[in-house]
Amino acid sequence: MSKKIYFGLAQWHHSKWYTRSSPSNRSLHQYSNSFSSVEGNTSFYALPSEQNLRLWHEASPDHFKYCFKFPQDISHKQTLTHCSRQVCEFLNRISLLKDKLGLLWLQLDASFSVADLQKLEHFLSALPTEFNYAVEVRNLDFYKKDQSEQRFNQLLQNYQVNRVIFDTRSLFANTQIKDLATCEALQAKPRVPTHVITTASSPFVRIIVPMDRKLGEQVLQQWANKAAQWLDQGLTPYFFFHTPDNAQAPELARYFSQLLSGHRTEVEIIELWGQQQDQQLLF
Repeated sequence: MSKKIYFGLAQWHHSKWYTRSSPSNRSLHQYSNSFSSVEGNTSFYALPSEQNLRLWHEASPDHFKYCFKFPQDISHKQTLTHCSRQVCEFLNRISLLKDKLGLLWLQLDASFSVADLQKLEHFLSALPTEFNYAVEVRNLDFYKKDQSEQRFNQLLQNYQVNRVIFDTRSLFANTQIKDLATCEALQAKPRVPTHVITTASSPFVRIIVPMDRKLGEQVLQQWANKAAQWLDQGLTPYFFFHTPDNAQAPELARYFSQLLSGHRTEVEIIELWGQQQDQQLLF
């Protein structure tokens, strides 16, 4: 695994990723021996138990990083106000992962606009500096390349917080695809511009492409070029890969690692577990 760049998916278990003989309690072990990070979306809905966090710490390799999402009680229900207790509870709990904590990321929904920047600044200013953070915004006011967006980017820079980039371009460029998973993704994912902006030392990129990977190859090549540039600049990027139902996400990530390895030979190509290695023969 490269120590300068992290690759991951939205989860470490999916019913279509492993062989039927693979026990579900081995999913994390198998996943973390192929990937170096994971989006921790479960914490958005409920705090992981202390027991689970300790188990996850022990079940993953030393290089592995968990990137857990701030709970929705903080980001969506309280909209960053009157939530000191919840923030402390989240950080105290998640710190059980110790050295395996990557970025803690805050996802703000489309109702959170540039008019709320003061709330965000107050929130960021109160966060302890021993953790690394990222923020994802979905309101289009943050994507106008105007003074408001500049204020937002400057705010993140001031607190050394990474701006999450969610690239949904190839998904929305292929709206003619009508399978159920794609239709659901088109409803759920944000249609926002892709602004390639770094505000701190660990760019956080989420990419979703259609289930037919060929429809996203141009986007993936662009990101491979950018990742190589970031590595040359001494940055530590995190890349997370999605497809509409995430069944093809492991192969997508592996393909991206092949592209990037063509630019930077020190980046290792992802080796997938048994079933996925067999499926590679189909592509």
